[in-house]
Amino acid sequence: MRKILLILSISAITQLCQARAVVDTPQTGGLFDANEKPKLVSSQFTFTEGASVDKNGNVFFTDQPNNQIWEYDVNGKLTLWMQNTSRSNGTYFDRKGNLISCADEHEQLISISPKKKIKVLVGNFEGQLLNGPNDVWVAPNGDMYFTDPYYQRDYWDRKKPDLKSQDVYFLKKGGNKPVDLIHDLQQPNGIVGTPDGKYLYIADIQGNKTYKYTITSDGKLVDKTLFCDLGSDGMTLDKQGNVYLTGKGVTIFSPAGVKIAHIDINEPWTANLCFAGRHKDILFITAFKSVYILPMKVSGVE
Repeated sequence: MRKILLILSISAITQLCQARAVVDTPQTGGLFDANEKPKLVSSQFTFTEGASVDKNGNVFFTDQPNNQIWEYDVNGKLTLWMQNTSRSNGTYFDRKGNLISCADEHEQLISISPKKKIKVLVGNFEGQLLNGPNDVWVAPNGDMYFTDPYYQRDYWDRKKPDLKSQDVYFLKKGGNKPVDLIHDLQQPNGIVGTPDGKYLYIADIQGNKTYKYTITSDGKLVDKTLFCDLGSDGMTLDKQGNVYLTGKGVTIFSPAGVKIAHIDINEPWTANLCFAGRHKDILFITAFKSVYILPMKVSGVE
């Protein structure tokens, strides 16, 4: 009888341990190894943002308070790439290798060539100062979409916005006059589109929601749909169509808007991310004063 009770006790303990193991297993969605933790690359910055990857897998990111852009190359080398960046924030590469940047020193959208030459793409909206372009996505056809929330900067002379709302703008390829497309969000921030150019995700960070839009043939946004009840700073996608949101770490949603994974980052704020490396299978994360990397089982689409 004691032997039977002992066997039952061992069985019960085993089941309990297994149950706890299931509960304690990190939520990975099969996208990364549960035993892997984000690896710190460096904490030498003031506030990191705007991570974008070029066609070779090198990452460029901003340290906005210091007015700098840094490069993290495919060999793991970290280099100061550019100073005096017009206070670049969110960025995205176009197909010609230019780094398109939301530069809020003078509330502009700019293009930075591989030789570090700056060209102003958007300088105002109908004669008024923009709030401060924050994040940008370049569609496959070269059209651009950017968010324009208002965050008071200590290097500005003005103390209030010129515009009445915080909107999302469209810039036709080769154009210089932005079109105000979305003006019903509280504070649009993160933005990213699908690689086929059919859909666009926009995060309303103040409203704490992310929406999905259909992109029409003429670049307009229609069919606004609530994607998830979570806002975001920077955003990215992987090849499975999963959407990566930032803020308190990284939260990953399936294409259907279901939360499938979370990556904890030991920083006050996680601002941006992209897929890095030769195979675009390393998640590069900007978080407060630091940058991190995490090997992934899926690659990105940028």
